[in-house]
Amino acid sequence: MLTPELTRPMTKALTPAQIDEYHERGFIAVEGVLPDEQVAELRAVTDDFVERSRAVTEHTEVFDLEPDHTPEAPKLRRLKEPHLVHEAYDRVLRDDGIVEMTSQLVGTYAVRTHGTKLNMKSGDFGSPVHWHQDWAFYPHTNDDVLAVGVAIDDMTRENGCLLAIPGSHRGPVLDHNQDGAFVGAVTELSFDLADAEPIEVAAGGVSIHHVRTLHGSLPNTSETPRRLLLLMYCAGDAYPIWIAGGQMSWDQYRATFVRGEATNEVRMTSAPVRLPQPPPIRSGSIYEMQRELKGSTFR
Repeated sequence: MLTPELTRPMTKALTPAQIDEYHERGFIAVEGVLPDEQVAELRAVTDDFVERSRAVTEHTEVFDLEPDHTPEAPKLRRLKEPHLVHEAYDRVLRDDGIVEMTSQLVGTYAVRTHGTKLNMKSGDFGSPVHWHQDWAFYPHTNDDVLAVGVAIDDMTRENGCLLAIPGSHRGPVLDHNQDGAFVGAVTELSFDLADAEPIEVAAGGVSIHHVRTLHGSLPNTSETPRRLLLLMYCAGDAYPIWIAGGQMSWDQYRATFVRGEATNEVRMTSAPVRLPQPPPIRSGSIYEMQRELKGSTFR
């Protein structure tokens, strides 16, 4: 088990070219962010959670299961808020290098998190994630909000890496509603799928995408697993304008900071917003919401 002293000692910063690429295209890939020993720890911890999932037969507050999951053949598709259930994930969330890169991209020293998840696609199966914009799920007072995807395994086209539409973060927020309910996927295909680009990155590297970037991922068609630890961050002065279940308290807000201090002076910028309302027919993860989607957004 790693100790904090054994993690990468130097803060990794993005180059001006990488920062420009992110702002222009809405996503970047950065190789070699975590050392091999830390990646190995994440794999071991994740394997242990897959083993633990044998004991459950339906979704829990921690486990989100593939439809054909069984104790004999466990198929875990997501760990919910993994940083709350194991210190290995929490260390990555607070990694100095990752937080510094985030700070460079959101433009503020103070950075806070608004959640984590670990999406898994084991060999030869793995649910797709249909095209969507994260902003549709959790709009804030400004859109200096992003997701860092830490590659626990190599992410390739074959094993279901992320796909993204360059420049889509500067466009509209598309409709994610169907038949009068939020469905967690775009239902107006006003974009060309031929423009989609894979975000391939080796284990230990990261993908970073803007909250309004249109993205998704196909099923895993290879024998190689694809486990992606997603860390959601935002500028410290970005405050959520919609939270399912009610308003965030001051203490809850303060607890989300991974660098800098909480402030009651939030920054408001002009950004299109569609609330994730009326509520979805199926509550829970994006996978559950998207089960109501008629057809496929990958056609």
